[in-house]
Amino acid sequence: MIPDSFIQELLGRVDICDVVERYVPLKKAGANFSACCPFHSEKTPSFTVSPSKQFYHCFGCGAHGTAIGFLMQHAGVGFIDAVEDLATSVGLKVPQEEWHAQAQEKRERVAPLTELMASAMNYYREQLKVSPSAVAYLKKRGLTGEIAAKFGLGYAPDGWQNLQQIFPDYNNPALVECGLVIVNEQGRRYDRFRDRVMFPIQDGRGNVIGFGGRVMGNDEPKYLNSPETPLFIKGSELYGLPQARRAIRDEDMVLVVEGYMDVVGLAQWGVENVVATLGTAATESNVQKLLKQASRVVFCFDRDAAGDRAAWRAMEVSLSFLADNKVVEILQMPGNQDPDEFIREHGKDAFVNHTRNATRLSEFLLRELSKQANTNTIEGRALLVHLAKPLLQKVSAPILRVQLTKEIAARAQISQAEVEAKCELKPLARWGAAPPRSARRPTARSVEYQLLKLLVRTPTLAARLPHGLIDKDLPEGAALQAIVDAVEHGLQLGNGLAMAMEYFRGSAHESVLSSMAEALLEADDDHSQDEAAFVATVSHLQGAAMNREISALVERARHGLNAEERTKLSELLAKKAAISAAAATATAGLGGSLV
Repeated sequence: MIPDSFIQELLGRVDICDVVERYVPLKKAGANFSACCPFHSEKTPSFTVSPSKQFYHCFGCGAHGTAIGFLMQHAGVGFIDAVEDLATSVGLKVPQEEWHAQAQEKRERVAPLTELMASAMNYYREQLKVSPSAVAYLKKRGLTGEIAAKFGLGYAPDGWQNLQQIFPDYNNPALVECGLVIVNEQGRRYDRFRDRVMFPIQDGRGNVIGFGGRVMGNDEPKYLNSPETPLFIKGSELYGLPQARRAIRDEDMVLVVEGYMDVVGLAQWGVENVVATLGTAATESNVQKLLKQASRVVFCFDRDAAGDRAAWRAMEVSLSFLADNKVVEILQMPGNQDPDEFIREHGKDAFVNHTRNATRLSEFLLRELSKQANTNTIEGRALLVHLAKPLLQKVSAPILRVQLTKEIAARAQISQAEVEAKCELKPLARWGAAPPRSARRPTARSVEYQLLKLLVRTPTLAARLPHGLIDKDLPEGAALQAIVDAVEHGLQLGNGLAMAMEYFRGSAHESVLSSMAEALLEADDDHSQDEAAFVATVSHLQGAAMNREISALVERARHGLNAEERTKLSELLAKKAAISAAAATATAGLGGSLV
């Protein structure tokens, strides 16, 4: 883990407004700044950034977080990369612990490769300008210079060692390591890409990590991709995602196609929320990444044997990552046309309408199973359940799994319970059943919630919170106790909620703390009443605990108390009166409310 002290220092140095404004223009709105949310489509700004509290919150879609969280969500990078980015921007160096030393070693190893790839992309782009045949090919495919520039398209000229023009040290092993150069069995070196239109593949930060090269004639292979390298893992990346991210958010839908030319061809016609897999079938990593980008994912495949296999694979890997508020669909193109060919012949509107009629994943699953099992026979109905078993076991969306199970049962002419038993499906919670307490929203009226709100506003109060009085069965109580324990072990909550959100990122308390963002944004920055509110709230907790103890003694008094118990009861009643008086004084100073 990165030391918490460093995260605190980083959040204290970074201005979240500066970070957000790299990507989103902000306008002053009272004490805060506002903008149209970059995470969903809207016309009226509901995205608020607080410079004093150092976090953002969208009142429309609920997106919220710190500067670290914003980079992770907007740029699609991991926690460590986001911390590294922010640290660099303010001149900090992430502490060199063992894990970081390894990460730093990897970065230092791949940095020269990234520079080589960037130089190669620039070379290929320059070569495109002086290649009439490549320019003619792209124009024939309907592409303009603007789209070619947007995606960084280039051309690798024919010839064996053209890259030697920009890499005088052509024997540099790094050229082989990053996939630009091949060494044959005789030890001879030559360029991997020759006489091909070049498509740079970029990561979430815009770094070139690989290339796809397409022939302009009928040679094979039609597409040639970079090999897997320290920079490039095919199954983890998607072509065109950096260029498509804004359109994906606006549409809340992403279209996944098979080829680079489909991506740029559709973008040329104004369909920009498109990405492509990289020479492989859809992977679990692809699906996870896509479902984080949008609530609707449409896989688009050619209608041939290869397309059918790719569609089935996409369906299989998607089942484990579905949620009941996420939709995955399969679109198979009519005839022998790929998406690029279809949109050039029929136009944007026809293509968009076609995507709206894609097949829902559930329908695709049932349709394909029905092709394999003839439900008009007893044997076919038995086979249907047998084939459905591994698929139903993968389905992660509870309600969707129930619906699929019911449909399989109806087609197999047996009960839902029999399908669940045969497929060894674990029972799902009934609709309307209460979720686990830790997953519930906090109760805003609970004393624990009021204390938690005070602590993230005025963190110094945490050290004075009495132990043993908090109801840890409440999610907000559990979060409150966790904060107190962390403070006792050295956590410094210098900037309140922002630091708490990062400290508890990924824990059971993250959702409780995140749910407070909206309430804290709407509250003013006047902390003058926090001390009195804290005293009144703690007094309320102490009084409640005392009342429980008094009630227990009064109950026992029916059967008689010994001298020690009578003394204890008298002391408690006197103490209760004193606490009530103190609480009344504190509450009066607050205008009659706890917080």
